[in-house]
Amino acid sequence: MGAMINRAGLRVAMMLLLPGCGWGQVAAPVPSSQTAVAESMPAVQGTVLDRVVAVVNGDLVLESDVDEEKRFLAFQPFRSTAAEYSRERAIDRLIDRTLILQQAQIQQEEPIKDEAVAAQLAALRKEIPECKVFHCETDGGWQKFVEAQGFSVAELTERWRERMAVLKFIEVRFRMGIRISDEEIKDYYDKTLLPQYAEKKTVAPKLETISNRIQEILLQQQVGNLLGDWLKALRVQGTVRIMKPGEVAP
Repeated sequence: MGAMINRAGLRVAMMLLLPGCGWGQVAAPVPSSQTAVAESMPAVQGTVLDRVVAVVNGDLVLESDVDEEKRFLAFQPFRSTAAEYSRERAIDRLIDRTLILQQAQIQQEEPIKDEAVAAQLAALRKEIPECKVFHCETDGGWQKFVEAQGFSVAELTERWRERMAVLKFIEVRFRMGIRISDEEIKDYYDKTLLPQYAEKKTVAPKLETISNRIQEILLQQQVGNLLGDWLKALRVQGTVRIMKPGEVAP
């Protein structure tokens, strides 16, 4: 998620909104080489690059982040589909993710290593049904599939690293005492995943190749209530503001 990265410049841009630019929107700055010309011309309406949809303890969640969240569903074939997408839920997820990453930074969690990210993405290439058409087993095919979703391979890698950091934080903080049995994993595979692949008329990967991913999903389900209560407390303790159309961003 881009909401926590390089937002200082956007906040400055918001303070320097050009005349005519809508509140809560970020205007394009005038290139330095054109400053003299710009000073001699009447003020013109700025070009809107993005819009702030929420502010989380000073970190911005942008409209582009919401769009990215929707496109990222293509890389989570076992959890959501585009038909289940809701903009409101996407904004809530982005706010929660920002809160978690802020806490992870405070606690100075060990960063996710490149090797770990590469290993998960290599496995993901074999799990996404739509990847078969793109031949994601090849680097060129994977690149085409990733770009078809509106990402570069480098952008997706960092997005996945962030996802891993969130899941790691949740697991370390909330997993204590929670155990996912082999029977639960197999039950999820038989009753949830196999029907999904059958519906798409695609051969499902073997259980042993995706058991870790299923365990991750089941773990998230079990810690959901604990995590929800904790996030509610963080929202109360901090400053979380969802922007309304026309509202001035702080």
